Amino acid sequence: MGIVKISEQMHEQLRITSSAMSRSINAQAEHWLRVGQLAERHPQLVYSDICQLLIEAEQQASTADANTMLRARA
Repeated sequence: MGIVKISEQMHEQLRITSSAMSRSINAQAEHWLRVGQLAERHPQLVYSDICQLLIEAEQQASTADANTMLRARA
């Protein structure tokens, strides 16, 4: 974990958006970073496509975690 310096204006936008989206400021910043990273890597995608990729990645991670837990119980 590291510290990232951002402008006061960006911090205020994070604060407002995180409150509206029911996320912590750090979670909102991480979300924007992930979306931005995917947007730069895949400029042909629109925001909704990027969100779908994030959802699918989370589902795959959850499935992998569930499969690991099931194997541990067997």
